[in-house]
Amino acid sequence: LQRGKYQPRRDLDADALKELTSSILKQGVMQPIVVRKTNTDRYEIIAGERRWRASQQAGLDSIPAIIRDISDEAAIAMALIENIQREDLNAIEESLALLRLQDEFQLTQQQVADAVGKSRSSVTNLMRLATLEPAVQKQIELGEIELGHAKCLLALNGSTQVKAGREVAANAMTVRQTELLIKRLQTPDSNKASGVKNTVNADILRTQEDLSQKVGAAVTIQHSTKGSGKLIIKYHSVDELEGILAHIK
Repeated sequence: LQRGKYQPRRDLDADALKELTSSILKQGVMQPIVVRKTNTDRYEIIAGERRWRASQQAGLDSIPAIIRDISDEAAIAMALIENIQREDLNAIEESLALLRLQDEFQLTQQQVADAVGKSRSSVTNLMRLATLEPAVQKQIELGEIELGHAKCLLALNGSTQVKAGREVAANAMTVRQTELLIKRLQTPDSNKASGVKNTVNADILRTQEDLSQKVGAAVTIQHSTKGSGKLIIKYHSVDELEGILAHIK
């Protein structure tokens, strides 16, 4: 047996693996792993790597397995689905795995969504996490900030995004507090002198959230005291733009 080349997990939690090993020692392997044959007469694990590793630690010399003859595209989709259903992946691992699925097989975001059983907007939001600064991605992996915070931080760039991420974690901010922080950071200092408020009306925030959910992308409303303003929809690819336009139509 060998580790699957499409395994989306980058790390295995040591404590969780220890618990699974203990369970296998007491009850055996309750669910077979799924494998496929490689060109070198070995078997590659598609689903069940944790069970395989725990079985090794338990000292077992064999493990029940189901052999499947499937394509690379089906293999990565199956590996993703198993981990997503078990909630084993953090948001960054899931983001990178979805992007790999899209890139390797030239799929649209809708095709990726169909393959893993998620909505297109959910897939789009997850994929966008890969554009976050590495330091912020690490915060997500460590559980210092959650997906809702990360979506807000996408509105910032570079060192500003990193500093905001640290502030969110240090102060255990809610998503709403994070939204207000982002708005404050996006407001130029010159606006203070001209009397423009540094906070966003709660109704505008709710409208932004509603629009973001409907179009599956980050929406910003810049509203002046005179009643005029701008509606800004951010996107990161032509494919994402097409998805936004499809929602609007």
